[in-house]
Amino acid sequence: MGRERRRAGWPAALSLGLRGGAGLVPWRIWRFQAELVLATRSLDLDDFGFDRRFSGLFDPVLEFLYSRYWRVESLGLSNVPVHGRALLVANHAGTLPFDAAMVAYAIRRDHASHRLVRPLLEDFAFHFPYVGPTINRLGAVRACQDNARRVLEAGQIALVFPEGIQGMGKLYSKRYRLGRFGRGGFVKLALRTRTPILPVAVVGSEEIYPMLTKVVGPARTVGLPFLPVTPLFPWLGPLGLLPLPSKWVIRFGSPIRLHETHGPEAAEDRLLVNELTDRIRSLVQQLLEQARGERAGLFRSS
Repeated sequence: MGRERRRAGWPAALSLGLRGGAGLVPWRIWRFQAELVLATRSLDLDDFGFDRRFSGLFDPVLEFLYSRYWRVESLGLSNVPVHGRALLVANHAGTLPFDAAMVAYAIRRDHASHRLVRPLLEDFAFHFPYVGPTINRLGAVRACQDNARRVLEAGQIALVFPEGIQGMGKLYSKRYRLGRFGRGGFVKLALRTRTPILPVAVVGSEEIYPMLTKVVGPARTVGLPFLPVTPLFPWLGPLGLLPLPSKWVIRFGSPIRLHETHGPEAAEDRLLVNELTDRIRSLVQQLLEQARGERAGLFRSS
């Protein structure tokens, strides 16, 4: 019987969890969750936990967001290598990591090789029940030097956001102005693994949750870095969490091959790393300004 339910997939699990006159009593909720997990589980996982079958269930949602809701226009995709490792360095915004999802989906959908991208996301995203395992199965990896190095040494594409939490918590008044790029960890990584860096500019993510201010103290009690205050949230309750349908432009810049002029030992030169970090930050900022000029308007496509 258990095998038949697993083969039936998640619709059968949903039917099992909802049927019956007793309603969703606690034991029935637990059973429904267990059946749903089993129904969507695949044994075909890679070394980082990516589940191709599970990820496929989200493709209709990603396609809707990409092509209809945010009407994403991806430019410069030919700069992304057809094979081999690459490190994408992008600006970060939007409170939730929709920017990571759209950049990764753009390459998987429209690139000539339809390559998988591994977003490296902040620790806090992996600490919540269901959320952490879900984004891991969708291809995201916890951001740290060891994980990033493993991804690149496996010949894959890694996506990093050097602004980190500060980028996600940027106020609307500071939109599209890059924050500090950390301590240059991505530059050290590129030098040590001899990986080309591609600057990426994401325009549109700043408008989906226009943050007026943020609440820090109460948010930390539940493990969040902050709670956003937008024109819609928390005033409209859960409806305020609906992202606005801004027009997006994603531009991929030309590869920067630091390893052609610097050896792996350059990663230990703090002054050089800082200089290279500032250089790449400036390139991403220039790319942002270019992409903003290529967008017709905040909410219209043309």
